[in-house]
Amino acid sequence: MTDFGHFWLTEEVEAEVITATAGSPGELLRLLRDGRPRTRAELVVETGLARSTVRARLDALLDAGLITDGGSGASTGGRPAGRFVFNAKARVALAAEVGATHATIAVADLTGALLATAKLGLDIAEGPETVLPLLVEAWRRLLKDSGLDETRLAGVGIGLPGPVEHSTGRPNNPPIMPGWDGYDVPARVAAELDVPVLVDNEVNLMALGEHATCFPDAQHMIVVKVATGIGSGFISNGALHRGAVGAAGDLGHVLAPHGGDAPCRCGNTGCLEAVASGPAIAANLRANGIDAMTSSDVVDLVRAGNLEAGQAVRQAGRDIGEVLAACVSMFNPSLIVIGGSIALAGEMLLAGVREAIYRRSLPLATENLAIVPSQAGIDAGVLGAAAMVVQHALSPAVLDHQLSG
Repeated sequence: MTDFGHFWLTEEVEAEVITATAGSPGELLRLLRDGRPRTRAELVVETGLARSTVRARLDALLDAGLITDGGSGASTGGRPAGRFVFNAKARVALAAEVGATHATIAVADLTGALLATAKLGLDIAEGPETVLPLLVEAWRRLLKDSGLDETRLAGVGIGLPGPVEHSTGRPNNPPIMPGWDGYDVPARVAAELDVPVLVDNEVNLMALGEHATCFPDAQHMIVVKVATGIGSGFISNGALHRGAVGAAGDLGHVLAPHGGDAPCRCGNTGCLEAVASGPAIAANLRANGIDAMTSSDVVDLVRAGNLEAGQAVRQAGRDIGEVLAACVSMFNPSLIVIGGSIALAGEMLLAGVREAIYRRSLPLATENLAIVPSQAGIDAGVLGAAAMVVQHALSPAVLDHQLSG
């Protein structure tokens, strides 16, 4: 049986539990999470449950602090009816987006809104036994500075810069993370904080962050990160699509149409990442006598009006767009969001992406397709980590299990 405390429910288990607990406190809270206060009578009408059942469910949620008094409803004669509203401050989530040399950490409320953030320097290559205690220590400082304590924690969400097995939260052969392969990240952090710990790769969480905070109405979208590597996250039917083992969206290691024999860090040649990532663009510029060592150098050159750098970034956009064109044909999204450090170069990257997609994809698939820059920006990953915790902690299956304990 899935451990409700520290690991994700599988979709099959969650569906089974939700079906078995229809009309439960968790289902009632799902309704109230839209923020609109409701009376008992309104909830009886909306849910179709008996008045006594609604009263019992509300009492359980009130005892847990997850709902609160939202004031009185309009009186129809006699005493005004009490109204109930979701209490987003009842608990908090800890979130982190971890990169190769730094992390962004945050405390968020139960809507996923960030209450406090901080930056943390680290070296991912030092391994989990060094990096994870640094995160825990930094979270505790952030909680203390925010006037909060660990008793209010709903859970922890962590985004890592490499492949992660969704069901266990363990990194899977991450190329820039020596010592992390197969490491039980959730168990190590939960031993310190004693709450559910959820782990995913950073691009999946960027997709979740963009969707939850900026594009909640988009049912089918792709979020692409172009930086040291290239990755993507898929939102399908309004939910994050991870694939069978969490490997969906590995765009950077798809064969690029013009990849040739360019060596890739994955061991293959001709991968999209090998020709269109930040380091690949910088290497191309250096080969042409232009001083560019990092992704930041590339962005600075484009912003300064360097023609060669602008052309190189646009060509990278075309290369990415040609691979994305296949995704558009297969997945048929309504929205593609482009983020990551190279996207900070401005319109050049997007122009190349749009050019290739509109040229290579059928008009039916692109007629209503929007291709836009990231709206969540540098906070996309940490917002996604917070949203991941909130979705888990407030899912009816998990919440009902906790309330019945």
